[in-house]
Amino acid sequence: MGWKTIDDLNLNGKVVLTRVDINVPVKDGKITDDTRIRRIIPTIKDIVAQGGKPVLLAHFGRPKGKRVPEMSLAILREALEDAFGLPVNFAEDCIGAPAKQAVAALGSGQVLLLENTRYHAEEPANDPAFAASLAALGDIFCNDAFSAAHRAHASTEGLARLLPSCAGRLMQAELSALEAALGEPDRPVMAVVGGAKVSTKLDLLGNLVAKVEYLVIGGGMANTFLAAKGVNVGKSLCEHDMADTANEILAKAKDAGCEVILPSDIVTATEFKANAEAQILPVGDCPDDAMILDAGPETVATIKTAIEKSKTLIMNGPLGVFEMTPFEKGTFEMLDEIARQTTAGALVSVAGGGDTVAAINASGHGDDFTYISTAGGAFLEWMEGKTLPGVAALER
Repeated sequence: MGWKTIDDLNLNGKVVLTRVDINVPVKDGKITDDTRIRRIIPTIKDIVAQGGKPVLLAHFGRPKGKRVPEMSLAILREALEDAFGLPVNFAEDCIGAPAKQAVAALGSGQVLLLENTRYHAEEPANDPAFAASLAALGDIFCNDAFSAAHRAHASTEGLARLLPSCAGRLMQAELSALEAALGEPDRPVMAVVGGAKVSTKLDLLGNLVAKVEYLVIGGGMANTFLAAKGVNVGKSLCEHDMADTANEILAKAKDAGCEVILPSDIVTATEFKANAEAQILPVGDCPDDAMILDAGPETVATIKTAIEKSKTLIMNGPLGVFEMTPFEKGTFEMLDEIARQTTAGALVSVAGGGDTVAAINASGHGDDFTYISTAGGAFLEWMEGKTLPGVAALER
C-alpha cells in the first residue's frame, strides 16, 4: 500500500478538498439511486470528526465545459444534508471568488459542495493552472472517487501533485478489496467475465488468464468462443470475426494453466423476450433459428464446483440475459453459490460493473459479497492490469 489514508494526516482545522463521485441518476428532479451518496458518508463524517472541513469536488453528467443548468450539483445539496446529518453549503463555482468566499465562510461541522467541476473544460484536460486554482482553496486533498480514478483529470490526478494527499474511506475500501482479489490473493482464484462482446474485454481476458486458475466466460462473449471452436450458435449475439483472437486467448490460458469454463449446455429461444419458449440443449445442438440466452444446468453445476474449490473470486458480467425470465436462472444459481461460500467464510468475493451489480441486487445477494465496487470503467481497467492515474497520483 503506497498511499496514505485519512488517519495518516493531521486534518484538525484544515480545509480538506474531497473528490467524491456523486454522479447519481436523477429523474424529474428526484434521485432514483442514492448508493454513491451513501458510500461517501464514512469519509465525510471521519473528516469532520478529526476537525477537518470537507469541501466536495465532483462532476455531474457531461456538460463538456459549459454551464448546463440541469447538470448543476445544487440539486443534490438537500440529499447530501440528509445523508450526512450536517449542514451542506453550496458554491456556484468550483474556483474563483464564489468558491473562495464559500470556503472562507465554512464553519466547523459544516460541509461545502462546489459546483460541477466539468463546467470547466480545463478539468478533463487536467490543466495545471485549473488544478492550481482548485488547490488554492484547501490544505489537503482526499480522493474518495475510485470510480473516477481511471481518468487523469485535474480533480482526480492534478490535485494530488499539489497538496498533501490521502485516500478516503471508500477509495481505501476499494483498493484494499481489489488488492486482496488480484494482488496477493488466496488461491485458487476464479474470475467470472460476461458481457456482450469479446472485443471490449480483450485486455481483461488477456490479463486474467495469466493470474487465475479458473475463468468462466458467459454472456454473448461465450458465443464468440464457442463459434471459434466450431460450435454452431444459430442467430446468437456473436463476433465471428474475433474467432482467431478467441482461440489465441484459449491457447494462452492453456499455457498458463488456467481452466476456461465455457457452456457445455445452453438455454435457447427463437425470440428475444421475457417468457419466450425456452429449450435446454447440449452446446452443439443450437438450432439455426435460435439464440443462446443463458448457460444450462450442467454448465452451472461445473461453475459451482469450481466456486467450491476457489478461495478468491472476482466477477464482471452475468452468464445470460438475467433481466428476462427464464434466462436469469444460470446467473442467479451461480450467485447463490458465491453468496453461500462467502457467508460461510470460505470465499473472498469481489464484484463490479453496472450489469454485475444489477444482477447481484436482483438476485437478493447485495449484502452477501465480500465487496461490491461502485466503479464501472475504473474497476474494469484495474482488472485489465492498467495503472489508474488517480491511484498512481496518491502513491506518489
